[in-house]
Amino acid sequence: MKRFLAAVSLALVLFSGNVSAQENNNYPFKSGESLNFVMNYTWGGVITDVGSANCTVTYTDGKYNVLLTGRSFKFFDVFFKVRERFEVKFDEKTFRPSRFFREAFEGKYHMKNTLTFNSDYTISSRTQKKDRAPVDTLLRGSVNTMDLLTLFFKYRTMTFTESNIGQKRPLEFVIDKEIYNLYFIYLGKENKKIPGFGTCRTMKFAAKVVAGNVFDGKEDLLIWVTDDQNKIPVFFESPVIVGKVQGRISSISGNKYPLTSKIK
Repeated sequence: MKRFLAAVSLALVLFSGNVSAQENNNYPFKSGESLNFVMNYTWGGVITDVGSANCTVTYTDGKYNVLLTGRSFKFFDVFFKVRERFEVKFDEKTFRPSRFFREAFEGKYHMKNTLTFNSDYTISSRTQKKDRAPVDTLLRGSVNTMDLLTLFFKYRTMTFTESNIGQKRPLEFVIDKEIYNLYFIYLGKENKKIPGFGTCRTMKFAAKVVAGNVFDGKEDLLIWVTDDQNKIPVFFESPVIVGKVQGRISSISGNKYPLTSKIK
């Protein structure tokens, strides 16, 4: 589930709330946008829906607050209970995050991670596993180093044309005690059928994933984003060490612009 939420953040990663100070921008998102996702796991030809995620955004005094939560379905809690929470605040104009927090419960695994982004571009990271003492680490970042949620929102404001197909775009993000430098590629446009939602005109992207205990780092994460002014992620898939994970949009509300990309 943690990998799913990270993927949504990249794709995703993504938003209900009330405006307490006036938003004044041309961004493809706004306070009040709310996205719901369903995730599934495929192994041996069997596709099973195993959990859900929700992303909400609020706006207060020049800062956006993004909250992404995920959970396994009740039936699967018996086998492997998952509860995840990602939250960040970032500046409306600079997209500079100030504080990021995540808490992950995955079976017996429990991790808390708080990131504080300092003015000199260092990042103070505090990690804590289960009942162990917290560990503090100072990371040397740059003006481009962000958390996954802020990173997605920043790239959501970008424009992609046919001339950008195949070009590598950098991804520099921090999570836990490490900074990762990866990339993504725009692959072009595609009509994508999303089960239970409909067919949308989309822009397709491939993002290089981090090798670890779930992803092997050899395959790319594929992401489909609506080809309209909203640029909402509607589908993603990625091979994992055993099987394949997919996430699909199930409902959208509070979107800033009409969903003109949905064709049926």
